[in-house]
Amino acid sequence: MSRSVLFLLLLLGTTPLFAQDAIVRKLQQESLRQIKRDIPDTSKKAWVKGGAYSLSIGQGSQSNWAAGGDDFSFTVNTTLRLYSFFKKKKHSWDNTLDISFGYINTTSLGSRKNDDRFDLLSKYGLSLNKKFNLATLVNFRSQFLKGYTYPNNVKTFASAFLSPAYLVISQGIDFKPNKELSIFVSPVTSRWVFVIDSTLAAKGEYGVKLNTHSINQNGAFATIGYQKAFNKMVSYKSRLDLFSNYKKDPQNVDVFMTNTFSAKVARIIAFSWNVDMVYDDDVRIFGPDNTSPGLQFKSIIGVGLQVKI
Repeated sequence: MSRSVLFLLLLLGTTPLFAQDAIVRKLQQESLRQIKRDIPDTSKKAWVKGGAYSLSIGQGSQSNWAAGGDDFSFTVNTTLRLYSFFKKKKHSWDNTLDISFGYINTTSLGSRKNDDRFDLLSKYGLSLNKKFNLATLVNFRSQFLKGYTYPNNVKTFASAFLSPAYLVISQGIDFKPNKELSIFVSPVTSRWVFVIDSTLAAKGEYGVKLNTHSINQNGAFATIGYQKAFNKMVSYKSRLDLFSNYKKDPQNVDVFMTNTFSAKVARIIAFSWNVDMVYDDDVRIFGPDNTSPGLQFKSIIGVGLQVKI
């Protein structure tokens, strides 16, 4: 057998082996590629939940506060703020709950309740585009404990659990230009004012008729919410509610505004400043004859513990 014929036979015999080795190497590479774990997870959680708890000691002041309290005081205040936000495709559901308790101490009047409130806000939105939602809003706020005013240094019963309480149900448009700002406007809103306590109801307090425990008001409503974390240490949160009663003096707009400024000075130590302002045209217990509405103002400055939940 010639050398050329022998070389040809050897080449034909080894070619399938080379081809088989190439196929095996290719399968091994594809198998390794399938089990790579460095592919980033781009999925987003539908629910975002959290909150903060604070306990502070400081100085409080207020003017014309219908729920009761002293003008200047040493305060101990505790606050719990919770939130739960849902977003998936065109649907969103924002929920917040604020609960606060505060006690004061003065040399002239002794120790008394200064700040006591719970506020539940729930808002469902259906996205119309990136910035506008068709939204339904429900808000309920009241207090837990009894409150007193001190006209002429005379202790006077002024408020209690669910006396007053405010329930708002509203349908409107929610404008969210960014993550920090939300502007909700509604021309179709029902608001109920409740005065469950019989003593206060007998006086017709907070706009209810004498010896009745609730009143319904229909009107226009707007709420502006803003929260901003300037950095890891400093944050600000604000909410402004406006309500115009179609049935009675719609030009006299009721105002509820709350502001919270917080600055951490250590890991769990923070400085806080809370400012609340309320104007309710139905609360006519101010002025020279105690028959006029007035701007209610309350400010609490404190320092203490603050932890995230």
